[in-house]
Amino acid sequence: MAYPAATNYEIAQVCLLAGKIMLENGGETYRVEDTMTHVAEAFGVPNSHSFVTPTGIIFSIDGPEQTTRLIRISARSTDLRKVTVVNAVSRRISQGELTPKEAYRLLEEIDVARTGYPAWFQILSAAIASGCFLIMFQGEWHDFLPAFVAGGAGLAFLNYFNRLVPIKFFAEFLASLLIGTMAFLFVKVGFGHALDTIIIGSVMPLVPGLLITNAVRDLMAGHFVSGVSKGAEAFLTAFAIGAGIAFVLSFYNGEGI
Repeated sequence: MAYPAATNYEIAQVCLLAGKIMLENGGETYRVEDTMTHVAEAFGVPNSHSFVTPTGIIFSIDGPEQTTRLIRISARSTDLRKVTVVNAVSRRISQGELTPKEAYRLLEEIDVARTGYPAWFQILSAAIASGCFLIMFQGEWHDFLPAFVAGGAGLAFLNYFNRLVPIKFFAEFLASLLIGTMAFLFVKVGFGHALDTIIIGSVMPLVPGLLITNAVRDLMAGHFVSGVSKGAEAFLTAFAIGAGIAFVLSFYNGEGI
């Protein structure tokens, strides 16, 4: 269904906001581009082009009123519920239920909505997941509680360091450093037994699993710039986690412990 009253600028605004929300909340690059193209087509603009990278979106509409817009993506997290809601809005647009102004207003509400789980719930989930990962990696049940505590504390401090330090990889390094230190102390005082499985279970909530998956999917879809950049980000995250743990182990090994 076409909307003759809408300008190319208004349509581009809707497409960019939809793409921004999806990209900031864990959407794959090819999915973001497809959604933007389908929204533009639903508004009667068949000749649109989009170029999406993890740090920015370029959207262009051909025709007599050619429009090109660029939006910067500075923060990325994981909130797949927002991605799902944007997809639902996109389907409503395709069915002719929304005008550009109505769609833009809905997307603005989605963008500012705080749909994520509260911090305490995330920390509790990370703690439980850490203990379960320890069991999955052949750990003993008497080490479940140390992994539970270290994993929850690791995510709590990661959230704190992310607010304190704007450099993501430094925050991940500090969080893994804390996890390694806590695991060592637990083993030192007899609260834990197997240092390696406690550490492995505790750092799993920090592992960039979704980022690795999206990198592979983008590469398979032919989005090499996004795939390689996401893969590099995942590698740096893994390196920061490994460096924090290695620092703790090498320090205490140097002490002869």
